[in-house]
Amino acid sequence: MSGGPDLRGRLGSALFRRVAGPAGPANRARIHGTPGPRWFGPERPIRTVHGDASMFVGGLSALLLQSLHPRAMAAVAAHSGFRGDPWGRLQRTSTFLAATTYATAEDAQRAVDRVRAVHDRIRGATAEGEPYHAADPHLLGWVHAAEVDSFLRAHQRFGAHPLDATGCDEYVADTARVAAALGVEDPPRDRAALAARLAQYRPALSATPEALDAARFVLREPPLPWPARPPYALLAANAVALLPPWARGMLGLRSPTGPGERCLRLSGRALTRTIRWAMTPPPPAG
Repeated sequence: MSGGPDLRGRLGSALFRRVAGPAGPANRARIHGTPGPRWFGPERPIRTVHGDASMFVGGLSALLLQSLHPRAMAAVAAHSGFRGDPWGRLQRTSTFLAATTYATAEDAQRAVDRVRAVHDRIRGATAEGEPYHAADPHLLGWVHAAEVDSFLRAHQRFGAHPLDATGCDEYVADTARVAAALGVEDPPRDRAALAARLAQYRPALSATPEALDAARFVLREPPLPWPARPPYALLAANAVALLPPWARGMLGLRSPTGPGERCLRLSGRALTRTIRWAMTPPPPAG
């Protein structure tokens, strides 16, 4: 990727501000600079996946997939502020992922405790009157499985260093540690268990009006300035293509096939390479 250091720095800073927020530099310094034992060592697959630009595609795909559980989507629609403050929600999520992946064990546990406290307060009912509680292990398990599946799919398609079969299973096992700390019961610990868990949830899923509204907002009404919308549209199209076909069908979304699919995938790889280039500090001048 060519380009001057000024362009690289501006683009990287703009992307970091979007995903990390005003407290991003301080959080990054604390997460990566505080000495102490970590939940995951530098060799663990969770660090490889969560530190790669493919997370931009995987995260968006995860939001779409997660929306298909009616009770989980009702909780998001009523309590998360994803419409009023979508960037704030993204920043809180990215900070949580960074803390549990890279921070000291003490900091990671504090991040988990904060999320559990928030989940415990979130209660309500769907439009049909079905009650939900964000701390319900069933809902936590769905959110976790959909997220891990989406992150791993994105990494294997767009990551700089896709994992081998053993690495994929170890990634799922790594994420299970965080899931169990959040209250997920018996989280999947390899790809086969992850696929089986997703299949178990299928009968409970449907595209509610809230899910369709969320997809429309995320894909067609992003809160972005116009110059940023064309690259975002490529990101969104690749996130849709990453979804399992049954999930696309439920949401009424289509993805190109044949040559169109190959062109879309190439655009996704080019976009993630650009993001990776922008957000990787350039080598020191020598």
